[in-house]
Amino acid sequence: PFEEDIIMVTHVPIHGGLTELICREVTQLDSPELLPRIAVEDVDMTSLYRIADGTLSPLVGPMVKEDYDSVLSAKCIERNGNKWAWTIPIILPITADEAKTAVVGSTVALSSASAGDVFGTLKVESVYDWDKASFIKAVYGTERTDHPGARLWIGDDRSTLVGGEISVLPFNDTRDFVQRIFNPVKLRNFIAEQGYEVTVAFQTRNPLHRAHEYALVYGAEKLLRETGKKVGVFLNPLVGQLKGDDVPAATRMLTYAKLIDDKLLGEGDKDVELWQSKGQDLGSQTCLAGLDMRMYYGGPSEAVMHAIYRQNLGISHFIIGRKHADAPYDDGSAIWGDFDAQEIFHNLGGELSIKTVNVGFAAYFEEIGRVGLVEDNKGKTTVNISGTKMRALLNDGQMPDDRVMRPTTATILMEYYRSKNVA
Repeated sequence: PFEEDIIMVTHVPIHGGLTELICREVTQLDSPELLPRIAVEDVDMTSLYRIADGTLSPLVGPMVKEDYDSVLSAKCIERNGNKWAWTIPIILPITADEAKTAVVGSTVALSSASAGDVFGTLKVESVYDWDKASFIKAVYGTERTDHPGARLWIGDDRSTLVGGEISVLPFNDTRDFVQRIFNPVKLRNFIAEQGYEVTVAFQTRNPLHRAHEYALVYGAEKLLRETGKKVGVFLNPLVGQLKGDDVPAATRMLTYAKLIDDKLLGEGDKDVELWQSKGQDLGSQTCLAGLDMRMYYGGPSEAVMHAIYRQNLGISHFIIGRKHADAPYDDGSAIWGDFDAQEIFHNLGGELSIKTVNVGFAAYFEEIGRVGLVEDNKGKTTVNISGTKMRALLNDGQMPDDRVMRPTTATILMEYYRSKNVA
């Protein structure tokens, strides 16, 4: 039965009906110095490397016009006559000058806009106009541009997109936490080695409060109760490009690593009897797996993309909280309803294999002495600290209530704010 389990778990399907992950990495490029160049911003370079390592399977490069139009109009891409869910186009903007040399049928060199070196090539299949207004309306569900998602695009004066097939050299990642980053091959192999029969991942871009942690604990315990199978639990934060006021990835990864390595995640809040009765252990079955991908601040559209990344990583179940990938209008009003990111999975434009686990808001309740779901504890007394108040406390070097945030997390964040304030 053990071998069957491994076969089952490593056969979380690859998106797009593929039998093998896309791999567009090469050891060398063929005379790239002779080719016209396209300068690629760091954030787009990250996306290209996620195409190359299979996280964005079945894509083999930035989207051609046919895929781009299909995503905006029908929320899917078509492959082999089937429709596959897809909600945000993966694009590569180019300048007007670059567009003159990016002729369909030709090959261009991809160079890093920040470092200047060539890291790949692109076989040009499609060059087309980028209508930002229709892009924003389709992805964000609003024509307004006074929100973080729209600002990613409206500040870019390029108005042309290029699509085709890429080949890239291996990426030299020098970040301290590089060992904690998992691509699909690495994570699928890890899952198989551990013998996990079912897996669950939680997406985050923020340091964790205990209420955030509980979303992952709740998802893992729901699967454990319902299946009784060996469950792999993945704290799977995005460590790609974020907006300026988000806590940087290096600091966040320190907080996550402390939680996982010291087996603190879910401590005091998990159902100890459940884990013991199944002969399993949350602490030793939880893994920190960073995903190097940008945020789009796209609410429901981004929730679907987040699920696609995790399916390609080999994860069977993905947690969707209320207000997933939320970023409101600048006046604080909501772009999307609280449950829109959960409900979008009921009306996808195409197939998606990964299953979602919906989680409501959680909080610490005095009466039960732990974190629980708000919907299960109506009328009880919550212990809350607003995000603004939490930042103010940490900024002042004051330890917040440990019922809201663990001291290990708070200590690392206080040191971050202290060094930031000194600078």
